[in-house]
Amino acid sequence: MISAVEFQGVSKRFGETVALGNISFSVNPGETIALLGPSGCGKTTILRLIAGFERPDKGSILIDGMPMAGLKPYERNVGLLFQHYALFPHMTVEQNIGYGLRHRNHPPGQIPRRIAEMLELVRLVGFGQRRPHQLSGGQQQRVALARALATHPSLVLLDEPLSALDAKLRHELRTELKDVLAAVGSTAIVVTHDQEEAMSLGERIFVMNRGTIMQSGRPDDVYWRPDSRFVADFMGRTNWIHGSISAAGESSRKFRSESGWEFPVATTGSLSGAAEICVRPESVEISSDARSAGAVLGRVADVVTLGAFRHVVLDLVSGDRIISACPNRPDIAFTRGQEVSVSIPPEACVLFAR
Repeated sequence: MISAVEFQGVSKRFGETVALGNISFSVNPGETIALLGPSGCGKTTILRLIAGFERPDKGSILIDGMPMAGLKPYERNVGLLFQHYALFPHMTVEQNIGYGLRHRNHPPGQIPRRIAEMLELVRLVGFGQRRPHQLSGGQQQRVALARALATHPSLVLLDEPLSALDAKLRHELRTELKDVLAAVGSTAIVVTHDQEEAMSLGERIFVMNRGTIMQSGRPDDVYWRPDSRFVADFMGRTNWIHGSISAAGESSRKFRSESGWEFPVATTGSLSGAAEICVRPESVEISSDARSAGAVLGRVADVVTLGAFRHVVLDLVSGDRIISACPNRPDIAFTRGQEVSVSIPPEACVLFAR
């Protein structure tokens, strides 16, 4: 199967700054991937290279198996959606959506029908004669999406598409955007620094840092099984516990924290000796019941409410401090100073050498 997009050893510098360092990856036809990373990691540079706004210093870029070297931006079958919409203020919604169709010599008689299809797709039927200033931020973003898809692109590039919107609208449009991309069947590459957005939109996530791809995979795999400390921290809140792991080959592998907390871990690797464990707050189990095997006693130091979840900060008798995430429900309540039993399932531990 020919890849929709393929990077082969691509490098790009801006002066002394390495934007991309010899990266290679491919995207399957019809797949949506998310490029996730901090500012300056190279994710937007990838989009600009694909779109033809920049040229690689080394390596090759292929779209649908065709090398892009020498092709101008308008010669590539690519749709673009930017963070700030980039709508023409003097044009109506219909004129904005039809802009690419007219400039790509789409048959004039078919343009109104295609515009009508796009308005229906993004749920803006009846808004065709309005101008951008008469629309909300979410409606403007829908128009920009319709314009990007109107020309039947084989590939859609979305650069921080929802970051200019408020939190509630961003959450709503995230679902809509996913549905629209699935409906048209285009391959899509989404650039974002928002972990939730990447996990929601991407069938695969590529976590980037300093011009390299640190890890790629399905959202759940990257979140729960990070390959590095950077990926673990960037994908979301995590607990780090320093200590040592018992030797490989022992019937029951155990981790012992520097402060003396010992508990079983599930690992098939050969790592032994000094190590650190990454544990997501969602995996830390707390109970007011009697202490169970492998558990340690602790005291609630603080409770932080974060919408649908609460973060419970725990000071353990071992001397460790960790955070547990639990649903924000009336029947699940912990108070500051409360004594609790704390445990970590063996399969929730990700080990790294120190």
